[in-house]
Order: sequence, then C-alpha cells, then structure tokens
Amino acid sequence: MMRMANNDRTIEGRPYRSQAVENTLLLTGGFSVLLLAVRMIVTNSIMFGFLLWNLLLAYVPYAITKWLFRQNAEKLNRVKFVMMFLLWLIFLPNSFYIITDLFHLDEGTAAPQWFNLVLIFSFAWNGLMLGIISLQQMRQLLEPFISIKWRWVFLYLVMGLNAFGIYIGRYLRFNSWDVITNPFQLAGDIVYLWIHPVRNMEEWGMIGCFTVLISLVYQSIEKIGWRHSGEES
Repeated sequence: MMRMANNDRTIEGRPYRSQAVENTLLLTGGFSVLLLAVRMIVTNSIMFGFLLWNLLLAYVPYAITKWLFRQNAEKLNRVKFVMMFLLWLIFLPNSFYIITDLFHLDEGTAAPQWFNLVLIFSFAWNGLMLGIISLQQMRQLLEPFISIKWRWVFLYLVMGLNAFGIYIGRYLRFNSWDVITNPFQLAGDIVYLWIHPVRNMEEWGMIGCFTVLISLVYQSIEKIGWRHSGEES
C-alpha cells in the first residue's frame, strides 16, 4: 500500500490550503462563466460556448489529484494510483490547451474585441491555474517516491508532454479520449512527427516554445505562491 498522510498536506514543506484554493478557483471560474453568459445573452449567440467545455476538461486533472488527496492511505494501492496517474497525464494538457483559444479572438465580431479578450483570457487563466495546482498536487503525491532532482525532471517531462498535447489538440485535432477511441490514427500521426523532425521543424518549434512558456509560468506562480505562504506563516 502507498503510505501518505491524510490531513496535513505540504508542497515542498509548505501547507497546501485546499479551502483557499477552492475559493479562488470558484471565484475566478464564476467570473469567466458570468462573462460568457452575458455575451451569449447580449449577442443572442452561443459563440465561444466551447470555452465552457474546454474549462470542464481542464477541471478533470484537478479533480483527479483532489480525489487522490482525499483517499485514505490504506485504500490507495499502487495499481489504483498508477491508473489514476495515467488518466491524469492524458487529461492534463487540456488545462494548458485553453491558452490557444486566444486564436479565436478576432472571430467574435458581435461583441467588442476588448470583451472577447477578457472573456477568453479569463478562461485561459482558469485553465492554467487548474493545471498548475493539479501538477503541484501530483508532485506532492510523488514526493515519497522520487528525489528532489527527479521531481524537476518529472516537471519538465510533464510540461513537454503538455506542449505536445497542445499541438496534437490544436493542429491534429485529437481529443484526450482518442487515446482509446482512435489510437491507431493518433499513434500514426505522432510517429510521423518523430521520424520526420526536419519536415516538422515548425511543429517542433511550437512544442518547444510552449514547453518553455508553461514551465516558466508554472515556476513563476509556484515561487510567488510559496513566498506568499511563507510570509503568512
């Protein structure tokens, strides 16, 4: 059985404040949904309704790590943890994928562009927060099993997979469930990308840039959060 404490959760020695996190996510998520509802009512259009669906998908990895935290140590065996970890890994790119919804900024002409910007950015921010918090939680869950050095390796590998997932979703138009429903086509397109790196230099450039971007965003928010946590203590 995996041994983990049930109550006091810490991230690199600092407490994980679940209620504060929940309240913040509820506030920012509610603001995004309110903006979307106002736009739909005023413009009489469901355009940008996909943002709500993308946000729900972004919530899945957070829900998984939240569920793992709430399990009693004696109930959390290795097989269950590995299965939930793989499911988490498949859905995690959805949290960062919402950044690319900014591509749709010029499509909604029925509302002012500044409103569309605030709307899309607010959803993208929520997706980022869900992904970052979920990744923090997963790193914490893995702390008893990997050293500090390997935790950083794990972080960059996951961020690389997130960027890869963003490319697959935005440009190849696959979804997380295509791992099960359309695995052969998905695998074929991925293999082509790997065996022809020169032909796909732009694609790899995009993946590399997004890897660096979301890694920097993660580290920036994480360190600011830790410093704030230390000041409150």
